[in-house]
Amino acid sequence: MEQEPATVSVTQERATEGGGTAEEWGAMRIALVVGSSTGGVGAHVRGLVAGLVSRGHLTTVVAPAQVEELFDFAGAGATVVRVEIGDRPHPLRDLGAALRLRRALSGKMDVVHAHGLRAGGASALARLSPLAVTVHNAPPEVRGPLRGAYPALEALVARRAEAVLGVSVDLERRMRDRGARRVVSATVAAPQAPEPSRDRRSVRRELGVAEHEPLILTVARLAPQKGLDTLLDASRRWARRTSAPRVAVAGEGPLRAELQERVDAERLPVRLVGHRDDIADLMAAADVFVLPSLWEGPSLVMMEAMRAALPAVATRVGGIPERYANASLLVPPRDAGALATAVDRVLDDSDFANRLRAAAAMKAVTLPTESDAVAQLEALYAELATDRGFPPRQSTV
Repeated sequence: MEQEPATVSVTQERATEGGGTAEEWGAMRIALVVGSSTGGVGAHVRGLVAGLVSRGHLTTVVAPAQVEELFDFAGAGATVVRVEIGDRPHPLRDLGAALRLRRALSGKMDVVHAHGLRAGGASALARLSPLAVTVHNAPPEVRGPLRGAYPALEALVARRAEAVLGVSVDLERRMRDRGARRVVSATVAAPQAPEPSRDRRSVRRELGVAEHEPLILTVARLAPQKGLDTLLDASRRWARRTSAPRVAVAGEGPLRAELQERVDAERLPVRLVGHRDDIADLMAAADVFVLPSLWEGPSLVMMEAMRAALPAVATRVGGIPERYANASLLVPPRDAGALATAVDRVLDDSDFANRLRAAAAMKAVTLPTESDAVAQLEALYAELATDRGFPPRQSTV
């Protein structure tokens, strides 16, 4: 098995130097398993690592090499083991991943927590226990011989996980229907974004947006789930406005070439700006945030928009209505006309836009923090570990 060089956290050094076991001084041995991720799931796990390590737990992350390179779990204090878990089912590769997971983790952890159905399925196939699985996304539509793969993965996770966490009510209901013994509402929080480092005018100038032009911002992986074809459809209508807005799409993904080809062919007022580390700057420069997804969980980027007090238009899907109905303008998915009309309303009615800004700011105050997410899981881990004979956790403060 390919494995990263050992990365020893401060807490691991403390346990070793003290000569005692993790049990004796109250730490738990926790493994977080992650599959392919370029966005919210990886950021969520990165925040959990930092929080768990700071609370004295011995934390291991099992992830594909590319995911570790992007999120630097080792830099947050975890030991990192590289195991490739792809974003699509593949019987032979999945079996290989399960075998590597079993060799790396079986009998060595007090609790294993997999993030995502793919990671959860591999962990369940490896018979790791006690096992918690957070389901972060609705399964994609798959045609052909693998069309039954995701229902089978859901059933496997439901049968073998001691706890299943869902990031939205529809996912919780789905896993109950699959037979999960225990379903928990997952607390998920966006990392606290830094303050904008550049002024609005300079950011807009970089994006080629004139002073009189509104700026519409979307932050999303360039993938089918994000509904970006609907965004491009709506942009054709916005291009006919007297003062046509510009649309900036931050993110990377498999649809980049296809989307760029369409932008060029139709001369749409859309710019794909790629992966960005300055989302706070982009939000401070934007006039409205748009999320046209076909499905979303709690949406970390919506949390960021709320904290930036940015008027938001989003689709009424997944976990969006239960969290943001009173702080944003919601439209049906795949409806370019409704999306265009909603954005027009924000741009044409400054009083309405200001009310949305105020509602977003109020919503931001109520959003969970990464500390809340860590506290929820720490309690759940202790309970699962205690059920297997691990003593209740002692305070490390």
